[in-house]
Amino acid sequence: MTSIQIATDALLFDMDGVLINSTPAVARVWRRWAIEHGFHPDEVVTRAHGRPSLATVRDYLPNADHEQENREVERREMTDLEGVVPLPGARELLAELPANRWTIVTSSTRPLAEVRLRAAGLPLPERLITSSDVVNGKPHPEPYLKAASVVGFPVQNCVVVEDVPTGIRSGKAAGARVIGFSTTVASDELVAAGADWVVKNCAAITVDRVSDQGLRLTLTS
Repeated sequence: MTSIQIATDALLFDMDGVLINSTPAVARVWRRWAIEHGFHPDEVVTRAHGRPSLATVRDYLPNADHEQENREVERREMTDLEGVVPLPGARELLAELPANRWTIVTSSTRPLAEVRLRAAGLPLPERLITSSDVVNGKPHPEPYLKAASVVGFPVQNCVVVEDVPTGIRSGKAAGARVIGFSTTVASDELVAAGADWVVKNCAAITVDRVSDQGLRLTLTS
């Protein structure tokens, strides 16, 4: 077991696969959608993870009514909440962080993000960044640039917490350091995408100190 200490102004968390285990629900919805449209279910599920659902709809159905298709996908995701639970250490870590030192940056829409956070019993941050709040989704840097702006700290002084390469690339492109969680893909994929550190989940992050100067954390792997 190895430990490393890092200092940061704020933590910018992805939601699904980082704070919440929604993978079974997401997979069920996209698998059903793929079969209905004649696509390979496993391929669609993999491609959909960590991206705005509208982007996936556009990829597979370029000539469809994208907004209508996306509304249907979102409706299904908001009603399928079986197995949507907090990941290990998530509730405890968020409870230790001051409200102005963290937020969530998710590719879900705002209504879906709020439904999932409530289902998992996790708090809503003061300023939540969703696909409803940006023009360009991950892996574009916009989501994490906007998150740093709303928490009020320079992005280079923030640490992003992600579980997939798309999100890691978004955080790195924004100029942040990134912690990768091996909850969804293999550790080597996280490193290849640019993760500065890789740990298992939120339970591997300890808050050692909170002060006006920021946070001091210990990462254990």
